[in-house]
Amino acid sequence: MNFALTEDQTNILEGIGAVVGRFPDDYWLAKDKDGGFPTEFHQAMADDGWLGITLPEAYGGSNLGVTEAALMMMTIAGSGGGMQAASSIHMNIFGPKSIAAFGSEEQKSRWLPKLIDGTTKMCFAVTEPNAGLDTSRIKTTARRENDRYIVDGQKVWISTAQVAEKIMLLARTSPRDEAKPTEGLSLFFTDLDRNKASVREIEKMGRKAVDSNEIYFDGMEIPLDDRIGEEGKGFHYILQSLNPERILLAAEAIGIGRDALGRAARYAQDRVVFDRPIGQNQSIQHPLADNWMKLEAANLAMMKAA
Repeated sequence: MNFALTEDQTNILEGIGAVVGRFPDDYWLAKDKDGGFPTEFHQAMADDGWLGITLPEAYGGSNLGVTEAALMMMTIAGSGGGMQAASSIHMNIFGPKSIAAFGSEEQKSRWLPKLIDGTTKMCFAVTEPNAGLDTSRIKTTARRENDRYIVDGQKVWISTAQVAEKIMLLARTSPRDEAKPTEGLSLFFTDLDRNKASVREIEKMGRKAVDSNEIYFDGMEIPLDDRIGEEGKGFHYILQSLNPERILLAAEAIGIGRDALGRAARYAQDRVVFDRPIGQNQSIQHPLADNWMKLEAANLAMMKAA
């Protein structure tokens, strides 16, 4: 299998590199120290059209694939911004794919252009305190009443909910024991009504610029028009987002690893002890080389998956 980049993929890396180059270490250090969503970076990515890299061209996207998205996220994470930079736009890359794949034409026209141009920010609410990896056990309910749903329950570890205007929400619309465990879950994309949804930030170490939150829903209303696809099929719809997301996370980790290795190699060249750079010592060279090989192997596995 040939993993050499195409000319278009090389151009993507150059284009992304030009954007991230405007946000040096000092910018991300301040964000990590003081917090606050990296709005300037998010908007710069939107202005250059990168937020819609995998979304249909008809709505302002580029309609590119997982490989191109992975290369983009690797470059962003490896720019010095790490997970702060990557997480600020990560949700835009495959989160809306469920809309593109299963939404109506009216929904796609209403939602996708604003996500792509940066006008709208979204959060993705699936995880719950007692249902981490086993999504079939979520307890947040959406009860239908005529032309609307009423949502009650709790979500946890929801990124960007402090700044999001929209929420992609997976909720149970029928009891778990009525059918297969993964049935009875419905997917919605709707306004995050903060009068009926209490968003509480979780204090954490690292990635301070991208908030993590608990959300408590108490009778939040969702119009019927904001349900994606059929009722009860939401679990199958979110796989459009969750499956490729694993590849993006791998790409981001590789980008951070390569950045760290590059910084270590430069330090080994610049740091002089006993009148010679420490990089001339095999005890420094060998672990750097070993980590380079591991990163190369990880990159090949990621590219094969992409």
